[in-house]
Amino acid sequence: MQFRPLWALQGLLKLLLLTLMLPACAVAEIRTAAQEASEPKYIAILNPQGKLAVGGMCVDIMRAMERADSELRFVGDQIWQPRARIDAALNAGNIDVICGVQRIARNTSQYQFAPTPLFTVNYLLAVRADDTVSVGDWDDIRKLGNEGIILALRGFGIVDILTQMGGLKIDDTATSSISNLKKLLAGRGRFYCHRKPGIGLAIRQAGLEDKIRLLSKPQLTEKFYLGMAKTMSPELVRKIAAVLVLLEENGELRRIFERYQE
Repeated sequence: MQFRPLWALQGLLKLLLLTLMLPACAVAEIRTAAQEASEPKYIAILNPQGKLAVGGMCVDIMRAMERADSELRFVGDQIWQPRARIDAALNAGNIDVICGVQRIARNTSQYQFAPTPLFTVNYLLAVRADDTVSVGDWDDIRKLGNEGIILALRGFGIVDILTQMGGLKIDDTATSSISNLKKLLAGRGRFYCHRKPGIGLAIRQAGLEDKIRLLSKPQLTEKFYLGMAKTMSPELVRKIAAVLVLLEENGELRRIFERYQE
């Protein structure tokens, strides 16, 4: 048997002790929540065990971020919350990020944004299938006055955007697409404005494909981002921004978005 000199053993022991003393890479737990009525950002699914879970574009994006950077871990994405409660929790310091928000004044006052857009959507108008209305732009809808009420979801960014356009009649009292589709059929609104992907799924889930049609115009195009608490550490903000750049460059954000096209 070959014996090592004492000085060599002492050196190995010091190296071992130094290794044990090195700090492990800390995993950053990033708190979030699943936003209700935001399909396909968040959708109810059956997991491999056959139990009800939360999936959708945002869940896929967060899992992709975790795979790209093992020091990131999102928690809370399996807990449903309405948008207003998510905003309140973020402002109270109980949530760190919200997935899929627009750069509108109401949001920029609450969050900071990762520069890379998560996805880009078009907003479409739905009408009753038997409604012969034909509009080419938003001025045509303004001219309809009270006969051109636009239904939208309470607390969603599209309400702010339509309001800022001016002259449009907006009803944003509903909190789900199914409620607005029912209001549309009951004649309590002429149009329902919602994003694609999302609006086609809502129509199919309600079984209203033969009763609701989508107009080709006018449309609005909007980018959605990851909103982060303004109190988040600069280091974590940089890590999140860097991993989203990576997912944009390798095409993963595009692939996730394409999985949810209607």
